Parts: sequence; structure tokens; C-alpha cells
Amino acid sequence: MARIAGVNIPTNKRVLIALQYIHGIGPAKAKEITEKLEIAPERRVQDLTDQEVLQIREAIDAGYTVEG
Repeated sequence: MARIAGVNIPTNKRVLIALQYIHGIGPAKAKEITEKLEIAPERRVQDLTDQEVLQIREAIDAGYTVEG
């Protein structure tokens, strides 16, 4: 299970949907993050590499205000 911004996001969901489990990330911001990092939004979290999860974590920490 991937942990981003203090939230365990579900591994069997698509990245676009899973990012929305983080308080402060909605559909528009989730799409913005996946486009910025060039990650296909239809990919599943379980298919992401450790490097891609790290990139998502760093992008959220640097550019978005979230609860976690």
C-alpha cells in the first residue's frame, strides 16, 4: 500500500481516483498532478514504480495544501 501525505491510498484503484483519497486533492488536482508527472491516470497504484510514488509524494508536498 502506498502512503502519500500521511494517507494510505488503495493499491487496486486507478491513480486518478486513489489520489482523491487525500484530503485536499479533488478530481481537478489529481488530473493536474498526473499530467504534470506524465503518469497515465488509468494506471493502477499497484503498477506504479517506487520512483513514481516518490515523484507524486514530492509534487504534493511542494505544491499543494493537504491535510496530511
